[in-house]
Amino acid sequence: MNFLKNFRVLSLFMFAMPLSAMADNVTVTVTNPYDVQRQELIEVELKDVYSKLGIKNGESFIVKNALGQQVAYQISYDGKLLIDASVRPAGAADFTITPGTPKEMKTIVCGKQYPERVDDIAWENDRTAYRAYGPALQRTGEKAFGIDVWVKNTPDLEVDKRYVTELSNHAKIEELKKAGKTEEAHEMEEATTYHFDHGYGLDCYKVGPTLGCGAPALLSGGEMVLPYCYKTYKILDNGPLRFTVQLDYNPFSIGSDKNVVEHRIISLDKGSNYNKMTVWYEGLTKPCDMVAGVVLHSEDTKSVACGDNYVLYADPTDNPAKQNFQIYVGVLFPNGVKATKKMMYDNPVNGNAGHGVGLITYQPNEKYTYYFGSAWSKNDVRTFNEWNLRSKEYLKALYSPLKVTVK
Repeated sequence: MNFLKNFRVLSLFMFAMPLSAMADNVTVTVTNPYDVQRQELIEVELKDVYSKLGIKNGESFIVKNALGQQVAYQISYDGKLLIDASVRPAGAADFTITPGTPKEMKTIVCGKQYPERVDDIAWENDRTAYRAYGPALQRTGEKAFGIDVWVKNTPDLEVDKRYVTELSNHAKIEELKKAGKTEEAHEMEEATTYHFDHGYGLDCYKVGPTLGCGAPALLSGGEMVLPYCYKTYKILDNGPLRFTVQLDYNPFSIGSDKNVVEHRIISLDKGSNYNKMTVWYEGLTKPCDMVAGVVLHSEDTKSVACGDNYVLYADPTDNPAKQNFQIYVGVLFPNGVKATKKMMYDNPVNGNAGHGVGLITYQPNEKYTYYFGSAWSKNDVRTFNEWNLRSKEYLKALYSPLKVTVK
């Protein structure tokens, strides 16, 4: 009798439980509405995964592909489960999520602040690296405003090693110079500087007092009010699949508004040539023209493509005659712009001839999102024509996002 009584109680309890709490796995189906192969991160609401698996927030789980292999995933700062999905043209891919402890995941995307290098914030993925300049640099008086590009031709993480190699040898090089050992100093500098390619890429992109690759700026009287270095930062995501950082800037004046503050959230995903940028301004009391774009250098002001919603450029590097390669940069505007155009300087300074930009009318307190990115002719994009194709495919994919269902 006790057995039957216990069985009835257990049966009633099981039927009373929500079905989601009884699920031993969750299937995520990713559908590609586009007629080309797709490889990108998809986002799943994390709360849906916990709810359907019937596990508590923060408990671990495993994600497997259709072959039963574990795949890397990431939980983002804004409550999303990120999965790297490969989907055939007009096809679908399934992933299965089960409770459990996942294997260690390889970090593909990451970044950090480098106070030893005047507060640079540097980040990278398996294609390219970037950096934004910090308050310690601003205190030196150096005019470096925009976003820098570090090219690489390896999927491995390189930025930290480059900083360590470069900075740890500065003192030795200076000692050699003071001792009159100029040739030895030059050899050591050549062997350790990240401004030379040692087989893994280098820093050869000129920024200075410009937008660099992808920074925004408000316009006053038709002239850019360029932001200086960030004031504070917060790293929101740090791999293995996505890096996200929030940068907040010092107040500045524009027109009658005397206390305007710029904010940016920048994120970079595994496998992507483009960063996502969301920018907004506090303290504006009326609409204001805003641009975002790339610096154009005097050595080549013709290799620019300005489309309805993109600006692309084949940058000649800081030494085109000796480098003999190109850095491809671009800005994409899936939310639209009033125009894309060149804004050229009457008197170019240090080779900065102007900018290729997209122009919008910024509304006070709105968050505007666009994308900026790069590639290298010695790595994954060989020609400017190929860069045009890749960038347009990326833009088209933004208009036709992968569809995600959870069941």
